This record gives sequence, C-alpha cells and structure tokens, in this order.
Amino acid sequence: MADASALRAVAEVAEAAGLHFLYFGDWLASGSEFEHTDPYLVARVDPLSSISYLAAVTSRIGLIASVSSAHLDAYPVARNSASIDILSDGRAGLSISSGSEPRSAANFGWEHVHADDDRVASSAEFIAILRGLWDSWEHGAFVADVGTGQYIDASKLHHLNFEGRYRSSAGPLNVPRPPQGHPVISIVGNSIAAQALAAREADLTFVSVAGLADAVEKYAAAKARAREFGRSADEFVQVTPIMPIVAESREQAWAVYDELVSLVPLETASGISSVTNLPANRTIRSLAGLLGVSLNGVLMDEPVPAKVAAQFGRIGNELLTTVQSRSGRAVGGYRPITYRHLLVAHVVSAPIIVGSVEDVADFMESWFLSRATDGFTILSAFQDQLVAFSTMVIPELRRRGIFPRAYEGITLRDHLGLAVPVNSQAARRDRQ
Repeated sequence: MADASALRAVAEVAEAAGLHFLYFGDWLASGSEFEHTDPYLVARVDPLSSISYLAAVTSRIGLIASVSSAHLDAYPVARNSASIDILSDGRAGLSISSGSEPRSAANFGWEHVHADDDRVASSAEFIAILRGLWDSWEHGAFVADVGTGQYIDASKLHHLNFEGRYRSSAGPLNVPRPPQGHPVISIVGNSIAAQALAAREADLTFVSVAGLADAVEKYAAAKARAREFGRSADEFVQVTPIMPIVAESREQAWAVYDELVSLVPLETASGISSVTNLPANRTIRSLAGLLGVSLNGVLMDEPVPAKVAAQFGRIGNELLTTVQSRSGRAVGGYRPITYRHLLVAHVVSAPIIVGSVEDVADFMESWFLSRATDGFTILSAFQDQLVAFSTMVIPELRRRGIFPRAYEGITLRDHLGLAVPVNSQAARRDRQ
C-alpha cells in the first residue's frame, strides 16, 4: 500500500474495532508477472517504514513488520525495532522470514538460495542477537543524577559478544531496552526446521490450514513442540489467516463474492482474453486439465451442465464443493456454478469464508472452541470488507464473549497475553 491516507484509514478502522495488531508482510523482489497473480507484491512500502508511520497516528493497536533474516543484519533491525517500540509505547513486533526466493537472493548478491537448514540456523542466530541486543540495558541503568554527575550505572550495561557459525555481534545496543523487553517475534516458514525454530523462539506464529481437522492437528502439534522446548503452551500464540466476505445476509455476501469472481482476469474463451500476459493457469485449457474433461468450445461464464460435472475427477469435485460453500451456487440450480467460479476457486487459494454476520461468527467461534487456533488474522478482499467485518462481526463476537470489549493493556504483549521476557544479560550476570 503506497497511499499514506489509505494506510491510516485502515489502521483507524482496525484500532476502533479493537483488533490486536496490523501485520505487514514483505517480498524483496518484483516483476511484471505479479500483476495478475499477486498485485500487492509489484511495489510496496517497506514494512518497518509503514509501522513507523502508523506508530505516530495510532495509540493502541500492535504493529508487526516483516524482516528477512537472510538478507538483513541483526544490529540495525534490533535498533530500528527497539526505537519503534519505544516511540509507540510498546506496540512493535517483527515477523522474521529466513528467505528462500531466488529473485530476492539475487537482489542481495547471492548466486543461489542457501539450503533450508542453513538459512533457518542463521535465522536462529539472528534472533539470538536481537534478543541479546535488546537486553543490553537493564532497568535503572540510566541514573541521571544531577548531584553526582553520573548518567549511567555501567554495571547495568552489557556487551553481547555473540560469536556464531553464521553471525556475530559485539553490542551493546545504543538504544534503551524496549518497553516490551523484546518486541513480539513471529517466525515465518513451513519447513520442519522453521517450525521447530518457531516452537523454540517465537511469541507468535501464523499457520495456514486446509480445514478444521487439519487446524486442530497442527495446533496440537505446535503446542506440543513448544512444551518439548520447556515452554508453556500459553507463551506461544498460534493464529490462522482467513478472508471473511460478510454482509447482513448470506445472499448479500454471495453477491459480493460473485462480483469479486467477475473481476479476476481469466480467459473468456479459448485463446481470447481481455488482458495481456495472462498466467497459464487462467485458461480454459488449464481448467480442463484440472477437471479431467474436454472443454472444447466452452465459454468461461457458461453454467456447468450436470452431465459434465458427473465426469469430474477428485480435484473437480473438490472445486465444486468449494464454490458451493463460497457462493451458494449449485450445478443445475437456479444460481448455477459456472466454469469461471471453478477456475477462480482454484487460482485464488485464500481461506475465504462467505456469509452473514452469524455465519462468520459461527465459523470463528467453532474453531476457537475446537482448539484449532488461538485467533485469526483477517485478510481483507477490499477496504469496505474490513469495515464490514470490524463493525458487524466484532460486535457479535463480543456479544458471545469470545472477543475483548476493549484493549486490556497498553503493549502488543498485553494484547496477546504474553509476559515481558526476563533480561537475559542481567540473569547471566546474576548466575555468575
């Protein structure tokens, strides 16, 4: 998002609703192909810059910025994030990615992407340096005694002297200890090594799932991994992304979804498209391959006949189920499923929940009560949908007693129910 007023408007809506944080992802490359696949990746404002701006125009909501441990040095990241945490009264967080995308690697002079285990091990050292630098100053280190002329208590200032396999840092950090002790850390990555690192080090993790059963299994496994590292499961918050499309009635929400489907650039007939450089998976030929049937002469907006649907393979039947749940459409019904709906269901893989206020609230409540997640990150199809969710669903969740009526603390750690970490440098000195 490159419009400061729009960014501020989103933050104001989210903060008025009492949402716990805004999350800013990142991608350290660009390309014309993103125009149709991921337009938000074509060009974007740096996440740390975004949360710096929003820290000045908000007062309660948490602000999480993505950083790449693969391509950034820990010291400036520690300094920037500690500064933002201080200036925002403790509302900063970092989402740390170990980076695995070739074009991003090339932008930083890498000839190839390093192996997963190496990148995750390097990321672990990155986090160790962040935490050690944030602990450079103890509480009470700044004496500022006018009578004696003493400014600091040098016994409460700690050098880090970290020497790892991939990284090193002497310290100390030239910024006071942040209000949260450590800004909230989340870790991004799906590899086994990244999941283990998250269970050991992350305060917060984002997990995409295939459905409720998958969510329950992944939630239990993540909490078990955290306990294996000697942590309480409550110290490790796991959230799930969803994209709610909500309206006052289910039928109105279906209409919003149908409009969004109509806006996705696709081939309208074989070899015919209104846009250039259309991705190969947006064509009738690619849809025929998914469904396992011939679609010669078919137009994308035609209804799917029952006799054709009867020939679908596993993927085709899964797409039919997805379309019906999102749009209320049915093969042969008065609102028939079209080929366009099937292809959009395939190319737009976001976890979309379409329905009335009660439908969306029921979904979220059932997952929470099933111990499938600690919460949700809300992906917004467009700004009006964020407003609809914030002004319609949040009050319903409050009525059910599963969302706070107001911010219950000041810092992002307060919002997430996380304690301030002990100063590791001071603890090490005391042990010695």
